[in-house]
Amino acid sequence: MKKLVLIALLSLLGAVAVWLPARAQNAEEAAVRQALEHYFRGHATGQGEPMRKVFHPDSKLFAIRDGKYWQITSEEYIALAPGKPPADEAQRKRTVESVDITSTAAIAKVVLDYPHVKFTDYMSLLKIDGEWKIVNKIFHAEPKAKP
Repeated sequence: MKKLVLIALLSLLGAVAVWLPARAQNAEEAAVRQALEHYFRGHATGQGEPMRKVFHPDSKLFAIRDGKYWQITSEEYIALAPGKPPADEAQRKRTVESVDITSTAAIAKVVLDYPHVKFTDYMSLLKIDGEWKIVNKIFHAEPKAKP
């Protein structure tokens, strides 16, 4: 009987040992996704302020535009915000496709599916002073055929 109780106890401890790290990982993923909501809110409202909450001040954006390497600071990018929601906002979809986290570093794939273009963003994030911040963004813009 003692062996049976010991086996049951060890099994329970093993399950808890697996469950606790998974729960912590889920909490971190939720925190990354919540940080990315600021990015989405900035796009949806046309306001730069929500984006300032998630982009680190030293962050940059990179892409290939017109066949050439292109980069801009996050502040230059945020300054391009028009200050009002896009006219076609109701037709725009934004999703976090994946999140991969290792301790204080994360990568997220974000898709912004708009009527005339589909953006795929890869965000590098770091947990700085307890908050997830985008420190790097690379992206690809795929124009859509006009109907």
